[in-house]
Order: sequence, then structure tokens, then C-alpha cells
Amino acid sequence: MAKRKRAKRKTGRRKYGKAASKSVESAMRRRKRGTLRSGKGGRGGRVKSAEQAIAIGLSEAREKGAKVPRPPKARARSNGGRKRSRSKS
Repeated sequence: MAKRKRAKRKTGRRKYGKAASKSVESAMRRRKRGTLRSGKGGRGGRVKSAEQAIAIGLSEAREKGAKVPRPPKARARSNGGRKRSRSKS
């Protein structure tokens, strides 16, 4: 019988810091209470989805300087925003 290969777990540092999770928790609580608003300075509409609340919490944590990875859009732009073509040989 063939042996199965186990997927190795990543060890090491956390992806998000503790401050980031606290900020997300706070945003989720505000969403449940109905006080979380979107937009700059909270001038937008009321946030209803959990995904949007998480995104707001993470961006607030980022502003405060917590350990949060860059958003996916910014990660894609970091290499100049274009795909590199392979040289033909």
C-alpha cells in the first residue's frame, strides 16, 4: 500500500497580529449594534455584511500600525501591475 504524503504545516510567525483581531472584533460588535458605517469618516451607509465589517476592522488596524498583510489589490500592484512574459528560446 502506498504511503500518503502529509501536507506540511507552516510554522513560524502569525499572519495577523493580536491588535488586528481586536480591531476586527470591535468592528463586528459595532456591526451587530448597527453603529458601524462605511465610507470616509463614517459618512456612508450602515454596514450589514460580516465581510465588509471584517474589511473595515482590518483597515482600521492597518491605520493604527498593527501587523496586517497588505490587501490583495495592493499585493498584485507591488510587482508593477503587469505579468512578466517568458523569453522565447
